[in-house]
Amino acid sequence: MKASTGRPVSGADFFFNRDKELQVLETRVRDGNHVLLTGQRRMGKTSLTLELGRRLELQGWVFLFVDVEGATCAEDAIAAIATVAHRVRPISSRLVLMRRWLGERVEELGALDFRVKLQAGLNTGTWRRHGAQLIDKCANHDKKVLLVIDELPIFLKRMLGPNRDVRRVDEFLSWLRGVTQGLKKCSPVLIVSGSIGLKPLVQRLGLSDRINHLYPFRLGPWDRDVSIECFERLAENYGLRVEDGVANAVYDALGVGIPYHVQLFFSRLQDFTIKQSNDRVTVDDVGTVYTELLGPSGQNDLAHYESRLKDGLDEDSYRVAMESLAKSAQGVFTRDARHCLERKYAQVVDDAPGCVTEALEVLVHDGYLESSTDGYRFPSRLLKDWWAARFRDHHVPVERRLLAPGVGSS
Repeated sequence: MKASTGRPVSGADFFFNRDKELQVLETRVRDGNHVLLTGQRRMGKTSLTLELGRRLELQGWVFLFVDVEGATCAEDAIAAIATVAHRVRPISSRLVLMRRWLGERVEELGALDFRVKLQAGLNTGTWRRHGAQLIDKCANHDKKVLLVIDELPIFLKRMLGPNRDVRRVDEFLSWLRGVTQGLKKCSPVLIVSGSIGLKPLVQRLGLSDRINHLYPFRLGPWDRDVSIECFERLAENYGLRVEDGVANAVYDALGVGIPYHVQLFFSRLQDFTIKQSNDRVTVDDVGTVYTELLGPSGQNDLAHYESRLKDGLDEDSYRVAMESLAKSAQGVFTRDARHCLERKYAQVVDDAPGCVTEALEVLVHDGYLESSTDGYRFPSRLLKDWWAARFRDHHVPVERRLLAPGVGSS
């Protein structure tokens, strides 16, 4: 087993302890169910789909993985799907209309030229028809097709734009729902996923019924035993000697077994041991390295949590989310603190309670916070401490700001 701290993983050297989840997901896919794959950041959603695709390809399937994060309109998304399908010659050669645009020698075009030329031929009046043709050709391929569309929520958020053009998002989701439900065959099977939640987004837009054909599948964290086993397997593979109790101490420090964080902590301990010329990792080393994780280099590793909130929320909800996280990092975001936040934002937004509710729903759905009897808390100690470090020097609790309006805010 190899350590991986920055990229999705697949194959026996990387993929670890997701066999049960993989079995369930594969069963759903083989039965022709379209799937909405969810889970908090760094849980391994992309890795799970890549591993499923790899295994299905060995059994004769065609696997198409499409990342639409960079798309800004429906034409971009259709071009991205077509570009990935272009490498499957039986599909590409059957796309008669695309051959008319791109010339009879369409199979000889490279991926970049293909996508550029295809985007030039798509417009607001043609993307639905040609996208439907593309899905139909996948359905009529002599092999079953698994189509994974990754980062769909980010694409939809970008298509929504600053003017909140719900109509464009509605059109695309309605089209996608129609073409997948209208298939006479159980192929292609669709999996959609992303690093921000799709369900909270469509709920905010009043479009929840546009994704009710997707089977919800949530990927959860590792428990203590699995996290410890992963750490020990990594240590054995790299010949790293560890003192008894180190793996337990790592899990205690993290608080939640997020696969990326377990791998990250192992790699940082490995680096620390090399730099210190130590012959083994001690329990005391765990505390030292954890403190380093909260410093500038560690915050760089975790900064994507903040950037993804910007991707998933509008400006007001983002500010509310950051306030909620700052307060939760002090222990708990209580009902009293929530009421204070609603009072503060009532001065600048029309529906302050709705804005706060929206932000909290996203934070819970995406794994930042969890609901408890007395409010909201961080399930992850690492994220809690990172957020505490992020706001330590300049955050003033909203309760104090309401009492003293001249005090600055975060």
